[in-house]
Amino acid sequence: MASTTHTTAPPDSTVARLKPNALGLFGVVFMAIATAAPITAMTGNVPFMIASGSGTGTPAAFLIAMAVLAVFSVGYTTMSKHITATGAFYGFISYGLGRTVGLASGLLATFAYMVFEPSLVGIFASFGTNTIGSQFGVHVPWWVFAVIILAINAVGTWFGVKVAEKLLVVLLLTEITVLTVMAVAVAVHGGGPDGFSFAPLNPVNAFTGPSAGLGLFFAFWSWVGFESTASYGEESKDPKRVIPKATMIAVLGVGVFYVLVSWMAMSGNGIDASAKISGGDSPMDLFFDPTTAYVGHWAVIAMQWLMVTGSLACGMAFHNCASRYLYALGREGVVPALQRTIGSTHPGYGSPRMAGLVQTVFAAVLVAAFGIAGKDPYSGTYTLLAIMGTMAILIVQAVCSFAVFNYFRSHHPETRHWFRTVVAPLSGGVAMLAVVGLLVMNMSTAAGTESGSLILGATPWIVAAIAVTGLGCALYLRRTDTERYNLLGRTILEESHER
Repeated sequence: MASTTHTTAPPDSTVARLKPNALGLFGVVFMAIATAAPITAMTGNVPFMIASGSGTGTPAAFLIAMAVLAVFSVGYTTMSKHITATGAFYGFISYGLGRTVGLASGLLATFAYMVFEPSLVGIFASFGTNTIGSQFGVHVPWWVFAVIILAINAVGTWFGVKVAEKLLVVLLLTEITVLTVMAVAVAVHGGGPDGFSFAPLNPVNAFTGPSAGLGLFFAFWSWVGFESTASYGEESKDPKRVIPKATMIAVLGVGVFYVLVSWMAMSGNGIDASAKISGGDSPMDLFFDPTTAYVGHWAVIAMQWLMVTGSLACGMAFHNCASRYLYALGREGVVPALQRTIGSTHPGYGSPRMAGLVQTVFAAVLVAAFGIAGKDPYSGTYTLLAIMGTMAILIVQAVCSFAVFNYFRSHHPETRHWFRTVVAPLSGGVAMLAVVGLLVMNMSTAAGTESGSLILGATPWIVAAIAVTGLGCALYLRRTDTERYNLLGRTILEESHER
């Protein structure tokens, strides 16, 4: 059986491996783009950005975010050519900044992906209940949809990444298609009542709205999950080639899509009308109105259903990410009991079955807790957990950028490049820290009706506590058990050792 190995040999140096060669280039791309949930990002974020953030410069805000994330990805993908590990951030940072910072970052990344799934359970349940109610006049409790998505995610992970890939490809292509049809229809008709305006594409206008910082944060938020490409390295064909390409396709492909779709939605309504609709009682009409006018009402109905399936795809993708990070932490043998459970794989499917079950239980408990507390599945469960996860993952992205710089400076000075391993990772890290700052400054506004929630107020402290726990555990191991400490973040794909 194929296996992964430790570069520092532990008592059991061979651990069960995920299914090799299961994903090609576009399989990895679809798994990553699904986490961004394009239809949710467009119908949910764009109206809010126009009304309260970047204003008419919303498409330009996506342009700026795409440029920054592309720079970040240069260093990230350069690192992925040297190290292939399921716990991507965990491995990258462990090699770049040491095991102590690596474990803290690994726990933080794992926590982020773990809370993203229940947040998506909330939005899926909300969309499902509302869509069934509006189109059939039947009330289905939100918890029914929560059970459905949790069950689908658990089963999908158990049977391996190929099952998830096939379902995500279908769901993702349909949501991309309906938004593309709307955009093309507007373009073919020469725009809306005002024709085409290129003002929304001017980067200067991204800073002229009601709150430029809030708008830019939501633009970056719309990409969360793109970095998960590296988590599938051990399951992909030729990861040194596939992962860098998949990451750049996810960043640039999603970026171009966001810019064009948001621009065409604004053009289809007219610039002034777009601002009015976005700030009104039915902000999603920003997309529904031009779709009705230029495509037909059937497309609006399809769009509403695809918002449901899009959140399902996103939740499934994050479930896969969380399961793989749990597996990566468990398989190293630092805690033998974890290696035998969440660090194991299915003998036939090569899936992180136990890690997937642990993640399902965690998500179910969290969703139930929010439900018992009376939180709305959308404004409460989704919003609060999404903000918490986003804060954690943005911090990890920033730390990873500095790890890339230090890795090539310390370990491979012969392969250093002024842009790929110096300018790109350093500027990407600073930019990610700036985005964290934008989140902190605009957290209450982003939370909407939950702005006064105790959970929101505790979010920075929870994130900090996770990181400190990781630091403490690593320091304890370094002092008491050097052999176990040396295992941290060192499990990599045996066919492609660190080089």
